[in-house]
Amino acid sequence: MGKQTTNGSQPSIIVWDNLEEWVRKKVQEFIQSLLEEEVTELLGRQKSERRQAVDSPPIYRNGHGKARHLTLGCGTVTVYRPRVRGLEQRFESRVLPLFARRTKGISELIPQLYLHGLALGDFDLALRGLLGEEAPVSASTVARLKEGWQAEWEGWKKRPLDGLEVLFMWVDGVYVKAGLEKEKAALLVIVGGLLDGRKVILAVEPGYRESTESWSGVLRDLKGRGLNCPRLVIGDGNLGIWGALANVYPDASEQRCWNHKIVNVLDKIPKKAQPQAKRRLQDIAYAESRPRAEEKRDLFLKWCREEGYRAAGDTLVRDWERMVTFYRFPREHWKHLRTTNIVESPFAALRLRTDAAKRYRKVGNATAVIWKMLMLAERRFRRLDAPGKLVEVYLGFGAEETREGTEIKREEVLAVA
Repeated sequence: MGKQTTNGSQPSIIVWDNLEEWVRKKVQEFIQSLLEEEVTELLGRQKSERRQAVDSPPIYRNGHGKARHLTLGCGTVTVYRPRVRGLEQRFESRVLPLFARRTKGISELIPQLYLHGLALGDFDLALRGLLGEEAPVSASTVARLKEGWQAEWEGWKKRPLDGLEVLFMWVDGVYVKAGLEKEKAALLVIVGGLLDGRKVILAVEPGYRESTESWSGVLRDLKGRGLNCPRLVIGDGNLGIWGALANVYPDASEQRCWNHKIVNVLDKIPKKAQPQAKRRLQDIAYAESRPRAEEKRDLFLKWCREEGYRAAGDTLVRDWERMVTFYRFPREHWKHLRTTNIVESPFAALRLRTDAAKRYRKVGNATAVIWKMLMLAERRFRRLDAPGKLVEVYLGFGAEETREGTEIKREEVLAVA
């Protein structure tokens, strides 16, 4: 096997040792041939073949431009763009557009690497090792990308929202070090669950802490751009979102996140008893019905009294009605509605980026970077279960309507969905 040859003379081991370089060279030759073929197609004749135009000035090949480094997934290649003389307009290649220096795949790779924690100073070394010494990527490349993200975010947050039908909203905040202030800046994030089952980012806005005023401003902006009132909003108990909802969307139902509640209760219990308490609390959160959840709640309260953890019991029952709102919605959606995980999960990866950055100079810069990362995460969001039940929620789950009227509305909504 080791004596086989690739071209009749060279052993395969030589090709294997230089495989990546050989592949890049072949790709480079192929792209160059495509560029030459474009000119041949444009002129209608091969190189050195002459043909005089009848009704217009002749068009000729005019050599090549300067060497162009183009970064692909297999590395960086060098090509020469053919020049054409006699055209009224500049020759535009379909294979290699003007000023293009990397393929779309590489352009998408760079922001993903940055957003997932690769620091600016590491880009030059990391990407040149991956894509070749001539790769046109550096810290300045990422700096330009960040400027572009800022502009994209500014345009994104002005887009009309009247075409969305939002059923659920998950709200939460992330704190980042930005600007000269000692305190971290709060970024207010809203994710929407739509009638068609998609989950989309609705808002990423800087705010003063997580105050009612800040959340009210975000919600008013969404409403002003045409967003309908959601059926249910899920958030942390400490957020000013509840006061903001009363100001802007008073008809929305409210659900507190069980993950946050469990953490708050466990903070009132000694560490040695926390594993047992956590199991009991999870049993409450995932009970098969509200009556069953309240039975398990009462057992937990009894245990707290017997063990001397009264503060933990008080924390559990505080705001209880907001803890069990999800039971009013279809069972198939409960797993989506108990927690704010849809927001928390992207934040776990996002903190890699914010930790690597240490401190952003401006809150706007931090917001644009976090928005871009959430846009990438949005592509991987799971759709809501039970599409047929989403229609019922949209129509007003539990509302008293005539059967005939409900069926008519159902057909209208299904046509939209």
